[in-house]
Amino acid sequence: MPEPTPETINITPASATALAKAILVSHNVPIDRADLIATALTQADLRGVDTHGINRLPGYIARLQARVVAAAPSLEFTPKTPTMAVLDAQNTFGFVAGSLAIDKCIDMAHTYGMGMVAVRNSNHYGMGATYVLRAIRQGFACFAYTNASRAMPPWGGAEALLGTSPFAVGVPGGVEGDFVLDMSPCVAARGKMRKAARRGESIPEGYALDAQGRPTTDPVAALEGGVVLPIGGPKGSGLAMMMDIFAGVMSGSAFAGGVNDQYKEMGKPQGVGHWFLVFRPDVFLDGGVQEFRERMDTLLRTVRGVKRAEGVERIYVSGEMEAEVEARRRKEGIPFTKAEINALHCLALQSGVQLKMEEVRKTSED
Repeated sequence: MPEPTPETINITPASATALAKAILVSHNVPIDRADLIATALTQADLRGVDTHGINRLPGYIARLQARVVAAAPSLEFTPKTPTMAVLDAQNTFGFVAGSLAIDKCIDMAHTYGMGMVAVRNSNHYGMGATYVLRAIRQGFACFAYTNASRAMPPWGGAEALLGTSPFAVGVPGGVEGDFVLDMSPCVAARGKMRKAARRGESIPEGYALDAQGRPTTDPVAALEGGVVLPIGGPKGSGLAMMMDIFAGVMSGSAFAGGVNDQYKEMGKPQGVGHWFLVFRPDVFLDGGVQEFRERMDTLLRTVRGVKRAEGVERIYVSGEMEAEVEARRRKEGIPFTKAEINALHCLALQSGVQLKMEEVRKTSED
């Protein structure tokens, strides 16, 4: 029989962001950086990427308390060329380093048509779409790469070495919407398994192996000594290596299995690397922005209009489902289980924050 769906309570985005921001500020994160982090976490929840939303906040706070994440280091870019720079994140939040880096790329792209930034000594930066959406809003195309801790064997291997390193690509469109691809090179990211473990749910067979190398539907067995599986076998393995090359090897950050696990290695900095490229997508076309957006509209309409396979009601473009979820959740609120809300409120009380999500919701509706 299918497992019962946990009861949920819808919380407004403003409420979720306010609680996350207040907790971060209580731990000496500057208010502007706390706002970046809280907004990014809520944006993930809004887009239905609940595995990267504010339920991850207790883990981030634990690393702050363990002094392996720096709350407020002074961050400066080191220019390498007019369109390339590197940022030493000094073990601060990946959300902060990633946001500053993508904005630096956007600034260079406004002047030179493109901008590229590599980030070293960072931490988990959440949903990759966070960064490409910042570029899309200003009319730029973007690539966002990051590496991650050991979780997946290279194709043919029997032990975890590669990360479930996600990559995101964003391209602005016209009236038909934008193209936003945000994916991991594994069948399912560990965040989905943590979410299943938190909710007492199982995972589908084919997601992971346990410590003995056997297929498992137990998310705890997958997370404790097991491995996740690459998507498409050698293809997923190759994509994970590509992320490690760009975000790790090129940036000067940890690589080749050297990124530490943010949950299991609490006493060590992660050493995550990121890599961003932002550029004008219309620069090659004689008709400029208008021609580019018209061509994007033609592509998206054509993709959506192909003959559908049996049983398929609708063809989606990458990022379209998430955009529709976001539009709905902005109106109806973000669904959280009671257990998830209780855990966040417990963290708030431990942090000296009296604010509760329901209270902010009520205030915003009054």
